[in-house]
Amino acid sequence: MNKKKVLIITYYWPPAGGPGVQRWLKFVKYLPEFNVEPIVFIPENPNYPLIDNSLKSEVSDDITIIKYPIKEPYRVAGILSKKSSQTMSKGVISEEKKQSFIEKFMLFIRGNFFIPDARISWVKPSANVLLEIIEKEKIDTLITTGPPHSVHLIGLRLKEKRGLRWLADFRDPWTSIGYHKQLRITKNAERKHKKLENCVLNSADQLLVTSNNTKSEFRKITNRPIEVITNGYDDEPVIDFEKDKKFTIAHIGSLLSKRNPMNLWKALSELVKENHEFAKDLQIRFVGVVGENILESLRDLNLSDYFDDIGYVSHNQSIMYQKKSQLLLLIEIDSEETKSIIPGKLFEYMVSGRPIISIGPKDTDVEKIIKETNTGNHFYYDDYESLKSIILEHYKAFKNDELETYPIGLQKYHRKSLTHSLSKLL
Repeated sequence: MNKKKVLIITYYWPPAGGPGVQRWLKFVKYLPEFNVEPIVFIPENPNYPLIDNSLKSEVSDDITIIKYPIKEPYRVAGILSKKSSQTMSKGVISEEKKQSFIEKFMLFIRGNFFIPDARISWVKPSANVLLEIIEKEKIDTLITTGPPHSVHLIGLRLKEKRGLRWLADFRDPWTSIGYHKQLRITKNAERKHKKLENCVLNSADQLLVTSNNTKSEFRKITNRPIEVITNGYDDEPVIDFEKDKKFTIAHIGSLLSKRNPMNLWKALSELVKENHEFAKDLQIRFVGVVGENILESLRDLNLSDYFDDIGYVSHNQSIMYQKKSQLLLLIEIDSEETKSIIPGKLFEYMVSGRPIISIGPKDTDVEKIIKETNTGNHFYYDDYESLKSIILEHYKAFKNDELETYPIGLQKYHRKSLTHSLSKLL
């Protein structure tokens, strides 16, 4: 039986690092097992904020990869301020009161002149090239994945020109994403963003989202079919590691300025003061980009001597740090907009064998998944005593060499199981 050819358009692809690359890298890995031949279209010369060359090994030589040049405005922005352009491209936006004039100016330009995002110049030329490829390869199904949501505009053009079946995948929401409000968007620009979002949501044949909250949000805009396919975990190479001797509480990935759980830092500060053994064993480890205000909070609470700032590492190394640690932190901004966000690392956390301490808003998909799988505890930003109590409980288990998790129902979040769900839609 001939395999069904599917064109997948994505901005993020190895050697891109960070969470944005994982979803479709894994789908592409497993789709051939379900009689689907993926053809992947990516930028030839992207300006990826994070690089992880180890991910290249996960791309099979049998997969057709088509590359096309892109003009990256962040390279030009670097002339004004290299530091600001680099941090913005990583999604790091300073607190408003700490923003320089240059950063404010760059945010205004980004939000009002690059709609929906800084990769908009890739849309028209890519669509023109892909029309020929679609004809040549006899492709009748198209998938676009965002952010950047400008990738969906390529899908929109191809849909209009060729009438393909189009699946639009949203790893994150569009206009309701947390940082959207920080881009100093004018009312006119906001209308343009909303119009494009509405057009994509009502033109695609099938919408894919990563959370039930996003599905509920989009359902207010469109009647198109919406399927929830979360991110997940994959089988990882066997890593030689030894668990930390210290009581390590680790956060893996970017911990940006608004993700600053003061209740957690205060609880740890109190435990340090009250318990000499706890103070001797505590280690707070950050693996990834950390906002300066978070480091300031730790200094203010006399926790500076306890934190270990590793910085960005490869995906394989991040898995190692997860397994080495005693507790894993999952922190989300306390806002209505972040209820639909399920960080990709949650699923890797769940199979690490280490208890999760999650802090975020109420009624999130994250809270439901953690409870359903018995992999940790979710707390709100106004929780204090219960958070402190759980940390102490985990510490006592650590001292008795009994700190384990007993997860249930994880198999449905395996990348192969999720790809099977995707294949049914194709």
